[in-house]
Amino acid sequence: MTLYPQNKALLALSDGTVEEGFAIGIKGTAGGEICFNTSMTGYQEIFTDPSYYGQLMMMTYPHIGNYGTMARDDEARRVMIAGLIVRSFSWEYSNPMADGSLQQYLERHQVVGITGVDTRRLVRHIRNKGVMNAVISSENLNADELVEKARNWDDMEGLELATKVTRSEAQTIPSDGPWRIAAFDYGIKQNIINNFVARGCTIRIFPAEADLEEVKEWEADGYFFSNGPGDPNASSSYGLPIVEYAKSTGKPIFGICLGHQLMALSEGISTRKMFVGHRGANQPVKNLETGLVEITTQNHGFAVDEETIDTDKVEVTHINLNDETIEGLRFKTFPGMSVQYHPEASPGPHDSSYLFDRFLEMVREGKKEKAREQ
Repeated sequence: MTLYPQNKALLALSDGTVEEGFAIGIKGTAGGEICFNTSMTGYQEIFTDPSYYGQLMMMTYPHIGNYGTMARDDEARRVMIAGLIVRSFSWEYSNPMADGSLQQYLERHQVVGITGVDTRRLVRHIRNKGVMNAVISSENLNADELVEKARNWDDMEGLELATKVTRSEAQTIPSDGPWRIAAFDYGIKQNIINNFVARGCTIRIFPAEADLEEVKEWEADGYFFSNGPGDPNASSSYGLPIVEYAKSTGKPIFGICLGHQLMALSEGISTRKMFVGHRGANQPVKNLETGLVEITTQNHGFAVDEETIDTDKVEVTHINLNDETIEGLRFKTFPGMSVQYHPEASPGPHDSSYLFDRFLEMVREGKKEKAREQ
């Protein structure tokens, strides 16, 4: 019988809640805003999603690690979460395609974690109290000190994080198709890139703080603004000038998550911090144009503020059926569309993948119109 380490670890929340468990990953201390994801599978894709940068991830599904890890499942080149909280950690895995165990993966990426925590009770606690900061430690077991550390951790509201996860220079991903898409990397997921390339798009991905002249020189057929972490208002200093330029070209624009929020901000519509964010692969969204319900993958702690919607500038196209928050917009002053959720999924259902096709149809029609004008 294999014996696994049983080193003590503590999870301390800023409201004074303290949970005891056992260490996973590396020995150390990690902190950030505690959030939870309700997906049953896809933990590796979740851990490498740049939109989770700097957050403590609590998985609500109890058994995590049972199918190991595979390089092909990474959404970025490194793990983005600050720490991991699970109910029952699997030290062993059963998957002939796996490269190794989740423990090996966490060690390689220097991630601190804790297992043996009653995650269902903690989720109920956060749903009632709202999101808050927390600290995991397997090196300091003084509960009072950890609670104080959690209280002093930087709040997510007002925090600029997209520049922490973006690429350092522009990169072109070629395809055999006819479309040229300029994408702005605030934490773009690999499967977003895959979706564009699979549809015949050559995509040039620019860093968050993109050089406007370089963007102009590439002469894209359409513009895409990606997902990413942090407060959208804190990203506006470098994000909004690029959005405004894209709008000025008259070419189609598509935004996901943080990109959706930046597009809304560019039209004078506000965003707000949510009491509890949406994170999982089972969020029901109603398409108001068709009446159909999509089961969607989501990961956001900020949302477009319903009270600041200007119907002369935007039309709400999608709403969340759990809390009626805004999930999609169509812009009236320029050819643009955006969604708060993740149509590329990974992990999750593919109900919303049609949005990539819809955007490229806008690009196709835009090119036809330009050809007629010439």
